[in-house]
Amino acid sequence: MECPFCGHLKAHKHGCTPKGHQRFKCSKCNHTFTDTLDTLYYRSQLCPEEVHTILQSHSEGSSLRGIARISGRSFNTVASLVQRAAIKGQMMHNQEIQSVDTDEVVADEMWPVVQKNRNSVPLRKSSEGTAGLQ
Repeated sequence: MECPFCGHLKAHKHGCTPKGHQRFKCSKCNHTFTDTLDTLYYRSQLCPEEVHTILQSHSEGSSLRGIARISGRSFNTVASLVQRAAIKGQMMHNQEIQSVDTDEVVADEMWPVVQKNRNSVPLRKSSEGTAGLQ
């Protein structure tokens, strides 16, 4: 396994955590880390099924307090999990978007917004006599 701290390719197994996650130790920088590093499960007391249930309930529109009541976890636990998932999702989104090479953008979904705001945006007559947005 590759060390996430120094990039050394030969980190070796270094026991298990009390929750059963595999630990690794880098022979170059002497850092120890688990296989869940840089995931939503890192240093979490929640099992993957609970994480999935909480995030699924949140994506379906349940309130954070309702999720906390149903899951039996504290409100702060649920809120911090949702916040960590949002940050992780935003980071992944930004990485993927920056690698997309585009020459032009098609914004079909923006037409309802443009049509709605057409009444509030002052229109200016163009040289051909048709109204155009500025």
